[in-house]
Amino acid sequence: MAVLPGLALLLLLACGGPPAAGQKRKEMVLSEKVNQLMEWASKRSVIRMNGDKFRRLVKAPPRNYSVIVMFTALQPHRQCVVCKQADEEYQILANSWRYSSAFTNKIFFAMVDFDEGSDVFQMLNMNSAPTFINFPAKGKPKRGDTYELQVRGFAAEQLARWVADRTDVNIRVIRPPNYAGPLMLGLLLAVVGGLVYLRGSNLDFLYNKTGWAFAALCFVLAMTSGQMWNHIRGPPYAHKNPHTGQVNYIHGSSQAQFVAETHIVLLFNGGVTLGMVLLHEAATSDMDVGKRKIMCIAGIGLVVLFFSWLLSVFRSKYHGYPYRYV
Repeated sequence: MAVLPGLALLLLLACGGPPAAGQKRKEMVLSEKVNQLMEWASKRSVIRMNGDKFRRLVKAPPRNYSVIVMFTALQPHRQCVVCKQADEEYQILANSWRYSSAFTNKIFFAMVDFDEGSDVFQMLNMNSAPTFINFPAKGKPKRGDTYELQVRGFAAEQLARWVADRTDVNIRVIRPPNYAGPLMLGLLLAVVGGLVYLRGSNLDFLYNKTGWAFAALCFVLAMTSGQMWNHIRGPPYAHKNPHTGQVNYIHGSSQAQFVAETHIVLLFNGGVTLGMVLLHEAATSDMDVGKRKIMCIAGIGLVVLFFSWLLSVFRSKYHGYPYRYV
């Protein structure tokens, strides 16, 4: 009877041995994966992955870290302008993480190019680029782990807010210095200073109502077309369908827009404004009747044409809008 406790102990050790060995093996595999990713991240903030690296380091367990992956198509023959713009912002975000106190082995930034990992695109049933997906440390990606690029744009600041929401890692975006603004301001001041110097005491041009009205009109047209929204959100210039090659310049949603769309709206608003100016001049100028009639007809034509186009853009974004001009 005294042998039974010994046999029970040996049986317990035998049962507990394999699970403990398996756990130790998982820890070793996890440690190797983290060390490998840290080594790559120390050399390049965004880790380029092919199909094998993606399956081994992102999809396969064990994993105690999140991976933000940008799926893109950067090769020149793909002609994906948006991919290049998004990649620049993504690099800014990853570099801000790499060279700040937010740097940690709990999150990594990676990229899968279509020409290097087409099998990954097929595995995920992905047919558009660029696309940002967060692969969390535990479980599979949920709906919120796919970044809403068309709604939020791809500015590094917007990506940082999404990363903080999905991973609790707060990244302060640090952009490279941009000297274009100070240079343009300096050039403007130099031009104004030169004019003041050349004109001497004659500053009548500062009281030119037409010049100030034109400057104010340009500012109003720029703001009403959505330029400030572009500056804040950083949307793509346009969208090219990777399957059909069709380029869309007008976003189909009322919650987002493309940069090209704001240029189109600015042009249409400018056409309507020009038509109104011609109508005003036709009614108030001292020109002969024939020229005033021509100006009136041209003004009416511009207003009708460009306002109709504005309504068509509005109808394409607000589906079900029942009204039209012509």
